[in-house]
Amino acid sequence: MAEVTALYRYPVKGLSAEPLPALTLARASGLAFDREYALALGTTDFDPQNPEPLDKGFFLMLRSNEVLAALSTRFDPETGRLTVIRDGVTVLSEDLASASGRAAVESFFEGYIGPAAKGRPRLVRAAGHKFTDGSVISPAFMRAVSLINLASVRALEERTGQPIHPLRFRANIYVDGLEPWAEMDWVDQEVTIGSLRLRGLARTPRCAAVDVNPETAARDTNLPKALKRNFGHVDLGIYLEVLADGAIAVGDRMAVRPGAEDAA
Repeated sequence: MAEVTALYRYPVKGLSAEPLPALTLARASGLAFDREYALALGTTDFDPQNPEPLDKGFFLMLRSNEVLAALSTRFDPETGRLTVIRDGVTVLSEDLASASGRAAVESFFEGYIGPAAKGRPRLVRAAGHKFTDGSVISPAFMRAVSLINLASVRALEERTGQPIHPLRFRANIYVDGLEPWAEMDWVDQEVTIGSLRLRGLARTPRCAAVDVNPETAARDTNLPKALKRNFGHVDLGIYLEVLADGAIAVGDRMAVRPGAEDAA
């Protein structure tokens, strides 16, 4: 029987994962504080009052800025404080609700990233908006959560002959107990985790971001090429749409059935 082994959210796009014992999800808004903030490049035009989905290339992100992986970050929704740790030392702790706090965050990342930031990055947020990669596809994709089947990761490890840290894939939900690549067939099927109902939206295509080792910040693989060569596609994982409000927790069992309904 398949079950959830780990859960994560990513409050700031491109920054580190936050492990959680449980996630509360809503049909109308997805996962709270997941990709809630982003660091827009100095050349990016983003209007928080009239947010438009933009490709991830308009923001700091691992595909282009692998040095982000050397930072461990934590965000406290109750206080609005973002803490950044490097090599075990806290290098930044600021309140994102304050103008001075946001300015300090922007100044830090301008110095840390250097010319690749294309000027001073801007910490952005907009009501009802998420900086997910799928946001440019549709509102449903913007609110979707992502799932990784650990058996598929192991199948890729076997073909490449090297260990692959599952956090390379930056998913919200990690499950074990499935056959490798079982998730590839879940599109348009209903997925139940605990009592929460979700629907498979699309397989997750992989880009060069997954080549960044989350433990060393080194770009040390070519996993999209390995996927294509060994399995005939570049996909690993699946996007899931939340069909009804609810919660999931580590240890929850999951099941899949065809014919997901739109009704909550």
